[in-house]
Amino acid sequence: MDLGLSGKVFVVTGGAQGIGEAITRQIAAEGGVPVIADRAKEAGECLLEALRSQEQQAHLIEVELGTSASCQQVVEETLSTFGRLDGLINNAGVNDGVGLEDGSPEAFLASLEKNLHHAYYLAHFAVDVLKEAQGVIVNIASKTALTGQGHTSGYAAAKGALLALTREWAVELLPYGVRVNAVVPAEVATPMYERWLQTFDVPEEKRAEITRRIPLGQRMTTPDEIASMVVYLSSAQAAHMTGQLIHVDGGYVHLDRALAGI
Repeated sequence: MDLGLSGKVFVVTGGAQGIGEAITRQIAAEGGVPVIADRAKEAGECLLEALRSQEQQAHLIEVELGTSASCQQVVEETLSTFGRLDGLINNAGVNDGVGLEDGSPEAFLASLEKNLHHAYYLAHFAVDVLKEAQGVIVNIASKTALTGQGHTSGYAAAKGALLALTREWAVELLPYGVRVNAVVPAEVATPMYERWLQTFDVPEEKRAEITRRIPLGQRMTTPDEIASMVVYLSSAQAAHMTGQLIHVDGGYVHLDRALAGI
Protein backbone atom coordinates (compact mmCIF):
# COMPACT_ATOMS: atom_id res chain seq x y z
CA MET A 1 0.00 0.00 0.00
CA ASP A 2 1.35 3.41 -0.99
CA LEU A 3 0.72 5.70 1.99
CA GLY A 4 1.49 8.80 -0.02
CA LEU A 5 4.30 10.05 2.22
CA SER A 6 6.87 10.51 -0.54
CA GLY A 7 8.68 13.81 -0.14
CA LYS A 8 6.73 14.83 2.96
CA VAL A 9 8.71 16.07 5.95
CA PHE A 10 8.04 14.95 9.53
CA VAL A 11 9.73 16.07 12.73
CA VAL A 12 10.14 13.05 15.02
CA THR A 13 11.14 13.97 18.56
CA GLY A 14 13.24 11.37 20.31
CA GLY A 15 13.58 9.88 16.85
CA ALA A 16 16.98 8.24 17.27
CA GLN A 17 16.14 5.34 19.57
CA GLY A 18 13.37 2.97 20.63
CA ILE A 19 9.88 3.78 19.38
CA GLY A 20 11.21 6.97 17.81
CA GLU A 21 13.78 5.08 15.78
CA ALA A 22 11.11 2.70 14.49
CA ILE A 23 8.94 5.67 13.47
CA THR A 24 11.89 7.33 11.75
CA ARG A 25 12.75 4.16 9.82
CA GLN A 26 9.18 3.58 8.66
CA ILE A 27 8.68 7.16 7.51
CA ALA A 28 11.91 6.93 5.50
CA ALA A 29 10.92 3.55 4.06
CA GLU A 30 7.68 5.13 2.81
CA GLY A 31 9.66 7.83 1.01
CA GLY A 32 9.03 10.49 3.63
CA VAL A 33 11.76 12.65 5.16
CA PRO A 34 12.14 12.21 8.92
CA VAL A 35 13.79 15.04 10.82
CA ILE A 36 15.25 13.38 13.90
CA ALA A 37 15.12 15.80 16.84
CA ASP A 38 17.07 14.11 19.60
CA ARG A 39 19.79 14.79 22.15
CA ALA A 40 21.34 11.35 21.52
CA LYS A 41 23.96 12.48 19.01
CA GLU A 42 25.76 9.15 18.53
CA ALA A 43 22.56 7.14 18.08
CA GLY A 44 21.19 9.79 15.74
CA GLU A 45 24.28 9.81 13.58
CA CYS A 46 24.30 6.00 13.34
CA LEU A 47 20.66 5.98 12.30
CA LEU A 48 21.23 8.77 9.78
CA GLU A 49 24.12 6.86 8.23
CA ALA A 50 22.04 3.67 8.05
CA LEU A 51 19.18 5.44 6.29
CA ARG A 52 21.44 7.19 3.82
CA SER A 53 23.17 3.91 3.02
CA GLN A 54 19.75 2.73 1.84
CA GLU A 55 19.37 5.92 -0.23
CA GLN A 56 16.70 7.21 2.12
CA GLN A 57 16.55 10.88 3.02
CA ALA A 58 16.69 12.08 6.62
CA HIS A 59 18.04 14.92 8.72
CA LEU A 60 19.37 15.06 12.29
CA ILE A 61 19.01 17.95 14.72
CA GLU A 62 20.91 17.35 17.93
CA VAL A 63 18.84 19.19 20.49
CA GLU A 64 17.67 19.21 24.10
CA LEU A 65 13.96 19.97 23.80
CA GLY A 66 13.53 21.51 27.23
CA THR A 67 13.07 25.14 26.16
CA SER A 68 10.79 27.00 23.82
CA ALA A 69 13.85 28.43 22.05
CA SER A 70 15.24 24.97 21.26
CA CYS A 71 11.87 23.85 19.91
CA GLN A 72 11.62 26.96 17.75
CA GLN A 73 15.09 26.12 16.43
CA VAL A 74 13.88 22.64 15.38
CA VAL A 75 11.01 24.09 13.37
CA GLU A 76 13.12 26.84 11.81
CA GLU A 77 15.95 24.48 10.84
CA THR A 78 13.47 22.04 9.31
CA LEU A 79 11.91 24.81 7.21
CA SER A 80 15.25 26.29 6.18
CA THR A 81 16.53 22.85 5.15
CA PHE A 82 13.47 21.47 3.37
CA GLY A 83 11.11 24.40 2.88
CA ARG A 84 8.15 22.47 4.27
CA LEU A 85 6.81 20.62 7.28
CA ASP A 86 3.98 18.13 6.90
CA GLY A 87 3.84 16.46 10.27
CA LEU A 88 4.93 16.55 13.89
CA ILE A 89 5.41 13.32 15.85
CA ASN A 90 5.66 14.15 19.56
CA ASN A 91 7.42 11.03 20.80
CA ALA A 92 10.18 12.20 23.16
CA GLY A 93 9.75 11.42 26.84
CA VAL A 94 10.92 9.21 29.68
CA ASN A 95 9.19 7.55 32.61
CA ASP A 96 11.38 9.21 35.20
CA GLY A 97 9.80 7.86 38.39
CA VAL A 98 8.87 11.18 39.98
CA GLY A 99 6.22 10.09 42.47
CA LEU A 100 4.02 11.74 45.07
CA GLU A 101 5.60 10.45 48.26
CA ASP A 102 9.16 10.15 47.00
CA GLY A 103 9.21 13.16 44.68
CA SER A 104 9.21 16.90 45.24
CA PRO A 105 7.50 19.95 43.71
CA GLU A 106 10.73 20.78 41.90
CA ALA A 107 11.12 17.24 40.50
CA PHE A 108 7.46 17.20 39.42
CA LEU A 109 7.86 20.45 37.50
CA ALA A 110 11.06 19.16 35.90
CA SER A 111 9.24 16.00 34.81
CA LEU A 112 6.53 18.06 33.12
CA GLU A 113 9.20 20.13 31.38
CA LYS A 114 10.88 16.93 30.19
CA ASN A 115 7.76 15.10 29.05
CA LEU A 116 5.10 17.65 28.12
CA HIS A 117 6.18 21.21 27.47
CA HIS A 118 8.12 20.53 24.27
CA ALA A 119 5.02 19.03 22.63
CA TYR A 120 3.18 22.32 23.05
CA TYR A 121 6.21 24.42 22.07
CA LEU A 122 6.78 22.49 18.85
CA ALA A 123 3.11 22.51 17.90
CA HIS A 124 2.93 26.24 18.58
CA PHE A 125 5.90 27.07 16.37
CA ALA A 126 4.82 24.63 13.66
CA VAL A 127 1.11 25.42 13.57
CA ASP A 128 1.15 27.98 10.75
CA VAL A 129 3.08 25.77 8.34
CA LEU A 130 1.01 22.73 9.33
CA LYS A 131 -2.13 24.68 8.51
CA GLU A 132 -0.70 25.55 5.08
CA ALA A 133 0.16 21.88 4.45
CA GLN A 134 -3.03 20.48 6.00
CA GLY A 135 -0.59 18.41 7.97
CA VAL A 136 -0.78 16.09 10.94
CA ILE A 137 0.23 15.85 14.57
CA VAL A 138 0.61 12.45 16.25
CA ASN A 139 1.24 12.41 19.99
CA ILE A 140 2.75 9.36 21.68
CA ALA A 141 1.11 8.99 25.06
CA SER A 142 1.20 6.14 27.60
CA LYS A 143 -1.18 3.78 29.35
CA THR A 144 -0.02 5.32 32.63
CA ALA A 145 -2.23 8.32 31.81
CA LEU A 146 -5.29 6.08 32.02
CA THR A 147 -4.38 3.22 34.35
CA GLY A 148 -1.94 4.78 36.78
CA GLN A 149 1.24 2.99 37.72
CA GLY A 150 2.39 4.34 41.05
CA HIS A 151 5.45 6.46 41.78
CA THR A 152 5.34 8.26 38.44
CA SER A 153 3.17 11.33 39.00
CA GLY A 154 5.16 13.55 36.65
CA TYR A 155 5.13 11.18 33.68
CA ALA A 156 1.49 10.18 34.16
CA ALA A 157 0.43 13.82 34.42
CA ALA A 158 2.38 14.74 31.29
CA LYS A 159 0.92 11.89 29.26
CA GLY A 160 -2.59 12.60 30.53
CA ALA A 161 -2.18 16.20 29.46
CA LEU A 162 -0.96 15.03 26.05
CA LEU A 163 -4.17 13.06 25.59
CA ALA A 164 -6.20 16.13 26.51
CA LEU A 165 -4.18 18.30 24.12
CA THR A 166 -4.76 15.76 21.34
CA ARG A 167 -8.49 16.44 21.45
CA GLU A 168 -8.08 20.15 22.17
CA TRP A 169 -5.80 20.65 19.16
CA ALA A 170 -8.00 18.45 16.97
CA VAL A 171 -10.90 20.83 17.69
CA GLU A 172 -8.87 24.01 17.26
CA LEU A 173 -7.33 22.88 13.98
CA LEU A 174 -10.46 21.39 12.40
CA PRO A 175 -11.09 24.45 10.20
CA TYR A 176 -7.66 24.04 8.63
CA GLY A 177 -7.77 20.32 7.89
CA VAL A 178 -4.96 19.55 10.33
CA ARG A 179 -5.54 16.15 11.92
CA VAL A 180 -4.38 15.40 15.47
CA ASN A 181 -4.36 11.90 16.95
CA ALA A 182 -2.60 10.03 19.74
CA VAL A 183 -1.14 6.55 20.01
CA VAL A 184 -1.24 5.00 23.48
CA PRO A 185 1.33 2.24 24.07
CA ALA A 186 1.50 0.05 27.16
CA GLU A 187 4.40 -2.39 27.48
CA VAL A 188 6.78 -1.93 24.54
CA ALA A 189 10.01 -3.88 24.05
CA THR A 190 12.46 -1.00 23.68
CA PRO A 191 16.13 -0.82 24.74
CA MET A 192 15.11 1.60 27.52
CA TYR A 193 12.54 -0.89 28.80
CA GLU A 194 15.16 -3.64 28.67
CA ARG A 195 17.55 -1.53 30.75
CA TRP A 196 14.80 -1.07 33.33
CA LEU A 197 14.21 -4.82 33.46
CA GLN A 198 17.90 -5.38 34.11
CA THR A 199 17.61 -3.42 37.37
CA PHE A 200 15.71 -6.36 38.91
CA ASP A 201 17.47 -9.26 40.61
CA VAL A 202 15.91 -11.74 38.17
CA PRO A 203 14.99 -9.80 35.00
CA GLU A 204 13.41 -12.80 33.26
CA GLU A 205 11.01 -13.36 36.15
CA LYS A 206 9.95 -9.71 36.00
CA ARG A 207 9.53 -9.92 32.23
CA ALA A 208 7.34 -13.02 32.57
CA GLU A 209 5.26 -11.35 35.28
CA ILE A 210 4.57 -8.42 32.94
CA THR A 211 3.96 -10.30 29.72
CA ARG A 212 1.50 -12.79 31.21
CA ARG A 213 -0.79 -9.81 31.96
CA ILE A 214 -0.94 -8.77 28.30
CA PRO A 215 -4.10 -10.41 26.90
CA LEU A 216 -3.14 -10.74 23.23
CA GLY A 217 -0.30 -13.23 22.91
CA GLN A 218 1.17 -12.59 26.38
CA ARG A 219 3.96 -10.59 24.79
CA MET A 220 5.13 -7.02 24.65
CA THR A 221 4.29 -4.74 21.77
CA THR A 222 7.17 -4.11 19.38
CA PRO A 223 8.36 -0.61 18.46
CA ASP A 224 7.52 -1.38 14.82
CA GLU A 225 3.90 -2.07 15.78
CA ILE A 226 3.66 1.38 17.36
CA ALA A 227 5.43 2.94 14.38
CA SER A 228 3.08 1.31 11.90
CA MET A 229 0.09 2.99 13.52
CA VAL A 230 1.89 6.34 13.70
CA VAL A 231 2.79 6.21 10.01
CA TYR A 232 -0.75 5.18 9.09
CA LEU A 233 -2.21 8.09 11.08
CA SER A 234 0.26 10.39 9.31
CA SER A 235 -0.95 9.29 5.90
CA ALA A 236 -3.88 10.06 3.62
CA GLN A 237 -5.19 6.57 4.39
CA ALA A 238 -6.32 8.04 7.73
CA ALA A 239 -7.71 11.22 6.13
CA HIS A 240 -10.94 11.16 8.16
CA MET A 241 -9.42 10.38 11.56
CA THR A 242 -8.83 13.13 14.09
CA GLY A 243 -9.08 13.46 17.84
CA GLN A 244 -8.60 9.71 18.29
CA LEU A 245 -6.72 7.98 21.10
CA ILE A 246 -5.54 4.71 19.57
CA HIS A 247 -4.34 1.92 21.87
CA VAL A 248 -1.68 -0.36 20.41
CA ASP A 249 -1.17 -2.59 23.44
CA GLY A 250 -2.40 -6.14 22.91
CA GLY A 251 -5.57 -5.32 24.84
CA TYR A 252 -3.65 -4.34 27.97
CA VAL A 253 -5.81 -1.38 28.97
CA HIS A 254 -9.29 -2.40 27.88
CA LEU A 255 -9.54 -6.20 28.07
CA ASP A 256 -10.17 -8.18 31.22
CA ARG A 257 -6.96 -9.57 32.72
CA ALA A 258 -8.81 -12.85 33.23
CA LEU A 259 -8.39 -13.41 29.51
CA ALA A 260 -4.67 -13.73 30.14
CA GLY A 261 -5.23 -16.26 32.90
CA ILE A 262 -4.46 -13.80 35.69
